[in-house]
Amino acid sequence: MTVTKMSWRPQYRSSKFRHVFGKAAPKESCYDGVPITLSVQDNNFCAVNPRFLAVITECAGGGAFLVLSVHHTGKVDPHHPRVSGHRGNVLDIKWNPFDDYCIASCSEDATVKVWEIPPHGLFKNMTVAWKELQGHSRRVGLIEWHPTANNILFSTAYDYKVMIWNLDCPEQVIKNPVRTISVHTDVVLSMSFNTDASLLATTCKDRKVRLLEPRSGTLLQEANCKTHKATKVLILDNVNKLLTAGTSRWNDRQIALWDLDDLSMPLLEENMDGSSGFLFPFYDPDTHMLYLAGKGDGNIRYYEISSEKPYVHYLTEYRSTLPQKGMGVMPKRGLDVSLCEVFRFYKLVTIKTLIEPLSMIVPRRSESYQEDIYPMTAGNKPALTADEWLSGIDRGPVMMSLKPGQPADESNGETDKDLGRTRGRAYIREQPGGGSTTDNNGVADDGRMAVSNGQDFLLCSPPKTENELRVKFHKQQDEIRRLVELLHQRDVHIKQLELEINNIKNSQQNSL
Repeated sequence: MTVTKMSWRPQYRSSKFRHVFGKAAPKESCYDGVPITLSVQDNNFCAVNPRFLAVITECAGGGAFLVLSVHHTGKVDPHHPRVSGHRGNVLDIKWNPFDDYCIASCSEDATVKVWEIPPHGLFKNMTVAWKELQGHSRRVGLIEWHPTANNILFSTAYDYKVMIWNLDCPEQVIKNPVRTISVHTDVVLSMSFNTDASLLATTCKDRKVRLLEPRSGTLLQEANCKTHKATKVLILDNVNKLLTAGTSRWNDRQIALWDLDDLSMPLLEENMDGSSGFLFPFYDPDTHMLYLAGKGDGNIRYYEISSEKPYVHYLTEYRSTLPQKGMGVMPKRGLDVSLCEVFRFYKLVTIKTLIEPLSMIVPRRSESYQEDIYPMTAGNKPALTADEWLSGIDRGPVMMSLKPGQPADESNGETDKDLGRTRGRAYIREQPGGGSTTDNNGVADDGRMAVSNGQDFLLCSPPKTENELRVKFHKQQDEIRRLVELLHQRDVHIKQLELEINNIKNSQQNSL
């Protein structure tokens, strides 16, 4: 099979995403003063959902990570409570896709722990996990949740094994995984599922790309390309392709695209640049857009993927002077559809102890909902239980609409009958876009006034110091001033409308 090279000549093709641009959040909407971990592990170190932001932090005497409300922007208290139950450095964290209050973490202490986060965040350090998974003999470097089955977790460690865990059990400490996959000969660097999780792709330090059946661990295909050393992998099953990011024979950063049915040779190889940082690929199946962010880079390249040659179409590049150490990605149900936001990164900037939200926006003149860029997307309801998946059933995700006004699916955390526990959680009514919809005057549909500085005080942690209390006070004063100005503007607008009505009445009487 011949290898096709991408052409960088201008290609005039119709695309609704040709002019997508990146918009960094202002300083007051960032998270400042976060002690981001100094670990050299090539993970994202950050996990986001529509309610919480979690980031692995640097600390002494064990491992810890910070959990903040997504609305808790601004300066972060250095003494903010943390999740600190691991005895070694935390290497990876992932939110449960079906429970916004459940997060898994893995560590150098060879354990995986699953935590229950209180609905209003942490008020004190959390050291006791809901579940502890003990099975690996060496440090655990990577975890992934099953994309459609509830309470199925995958973990891989430096013992070269991939373990599958079923959390639907009464034991607090689980020592036996339901399956152990032992086909790798070295450390697993990344894992990726297809849409219904019937396929699992892995990259390994032995330079091989493997395609597995995840339930049994059966090896389906194996690729070993001498000209491409893959480190990260993504299954793009809506175009029947597999993408790997890594380095070339000459140590240039490189991406390769493979036919999912034949991994004997890549369809395409393209060198990016000569930088040394790992490439992190992110794929949005709804828009067919691929984002490439390099560790230590400030820029993010993005492309559009098609099922026909030349397969990968370069769009443009977001540039910044702030280098990223890792990236968190907001699920689609947490995006702001009123701004035509199609993707949102949370960029970890170690040199400034800063987490910067970065929105990818499709420019549109109309302020109405754009159905062509927001198709039905995977929601937060599991398609099947853990036992159903283990018995051999595969099922695609439960889809949801992002259109404002559609019934919002709450997280499964409010009442979890499967696990026999009920959590008393106070929810704030939200739209699928991640927040309450507002009209042009700033009033939410449920009667609450939208907060101009991006914070919802019901979800923010209470102030713990006098300085933090003063900051909150000034913000509330600014909010009060804004509301007074808004009320004055409405009064003026009402008077103008009354004058116009009187003028129309007078003109009609004169015409008669």
